[in-house]
Amino acid sequence: QVQLVESGGGLVQPGGSLRLSCAASESIFRIYTMGWYRQAPGKQRELVAVITIGGSTSYADSVKGRFSISTDNAKNTVYLQMNSLKPEDAAVYYCNLYSATGKYWGQGTQVTVSS
Repeated sequence: QVQLVESGGGLVQPGGSLRLSCAASESIFRIYTMGWYRQAPGKQRELVAVITIGGSTSYADSVKGRFSISTDNAKNTVYLQMNSLKPEDAAVYYCNLYSATGKYWGQGTQVTVSS
């Protein structure tokens, strides 16, 4: 069973930056997209950013211009660079991978934005 292992979450002050990483535990056949979702307390999980295997990206309006998604396809790893963080960005961030063999989720990593 493929596992997605996330890292990079933590506490940061407003205006600060964090970089999240998500690595697959093994090679995955025919990846279509990799992405990041987040879920704040009392809210539904929402899409933050997604990248296709071809490199096309899409972002939630709330993070455009501040967040950047990228991949290292050789390592089956996806990154989320988060800059100019705001308190409303605080949430548990989940990595997602969609491939020909199914959809996979990471365990989540907490991001807290507070002074």
